Amino acid sequence: MTHIRDLDPSASPLDYYGAELRRLREAADLNQKQLGSIIYCTGSLVGQIETARKVPTREFSERVDAALGTEGAMSRLVGLVLRSQLPSWFQPYAELESRATYISTYQAQVVYGLLQTESYARAVLAAPSPDNLDELVAARIERQRVLAREHPPLTWVVLDEAALYRPIGGPVVMRNQLRHLLELRDQRRVNVQVLPFSAGEHTGLTGSFTLMRFGQDPDLLYTEDFVSGHATANPEAANEGSLRYARLQAAALSVEDSAALISRVMEERYGPEPEPDERGVA
Repeated sequence: MTHIRDLDPSASPLDYYGAELRRLREAADLNQKQLGSIIYCTGSLVGQIETARKVPTREFSERVDAALGTEGAMSRLVGLVLRSQLPSWFQPYAELESRATYISTYQAQVVYGLLQTESYARAVLAAPSPDNLDELVAARIERQRVLAREHPPLTWVVLDEAALYRPIGGPVVMRNQLRHLLELRDQRRVNVQVLPFSAGEHTGLTGSFTLMRFGQDPDLLYTEDFVSGHATANPEAANEGSLRYARLQAAALSVEDSAALISRVMEERYGPEPEPDERGVA
């Protein structure tokens, strides 16, 4: 007889997800192999997720919902599971980010997380060599769903020009990332300005920071250091952050000129778009 690992559903969102998946599968009178066949994966993968040994993806969850008729239950739950994979110190920020009505951020080193492509995010997150890279990447992509909700936050990003030239992940990854920034122009509530080298000294020299506004709650200022993040609703700190951000926006290129610079860097530094027959086959 196959040993089935006992789970404590209250131990973590991942354990709860696994217990729910097992309960729903058994209620449908399916074994792991049968469910795997229906949702195009192996029975082994179903078993690993049921025993909290592997983190489910959103695609997996959506297929389970369709197969078992769970009315989106697992798709709703997977968001909580993926958020739990973020560093513990970052999880409160991710929760606040998901509720914000206005996000304004200055990024000195890399593209803002909500605007990263999956390949770019993987290269950024791989730098410290974490053990759970796949889970961290999935969690970052999950965060981006906030921009696709019915009423997304107004998001304004001032991106240092240096981030356009830093070859995160190599030329192909960077070209795709810069193209993604250009495509975001179709989203009226996402705006990107580039702070050019020609701006010289500026109010963001102390590092990246993010300001968030909410419906009724106080504004919040968020910064990070080498080991953790720091959020404060102190009015003086938030006001100082707003003042610095306004000056950064004033020194940055317009949205239109920023797009022109991004396009130029994409073409000149990372090469033209490859022809279809020149693309590598994975």
